[in-house]
Amino acid sequence: MVDKLNSHPFILTPSSWLGEGKIQLNMVEEELAFFTRWNVAHTNGSGQIECVQEIQVKGLSDIMINHFIFYDITPTSFSIDLENQALGKVIGQGVINDQVIGWEFRVADMGFEGFEFYERQIDGSYLMRAEYATSDQFRTLIKGKVWVPSITDKKQK
Repeated sequence: MVDKLNSHPFILTPSSWLGEGKIQLNMVEEELAFFTRWNVAHTNGSGQIECVQEIQVKGLSDIMINHFIFYDITPTSFSIDLENQALGKVIGQGVINDQVIGWEFRVADMGFEGFEFYERQIDGSYLMRAEYATSDQFRTLIKGKVWVPSITDKKQK
């Protein structure tokens, strides 16, 4: 288990990550740029990993905040809770392999489903892709990249 988990510093080890990419909403023609910051806490005594993700869409003043808890972590899978102001709390399942860490949510009674996956790159960054849909036909496609900030990144903040 330790080798597989150590192969993914994103989410599975305490750290901070920056990211950027594009969001496409099916109700809007243009792609929107976004920036993200992940703060991954140490595992708590019960083996849970707590994360806070902040998302800023260029041109919008509001910052979306997602709270994640990763738990029941094995070498190939995990459970995940996501909580935010728009959804409340949803529970999903995740997978881990040598190159990818990802998760999905399927909440039939809310009409909400989606996935995110992060593919590790040679330089230690991750390319990410996500897709979410609701029962009222709203679809969101997200593509981007996350990385551990360098000293230069930190000085610019």
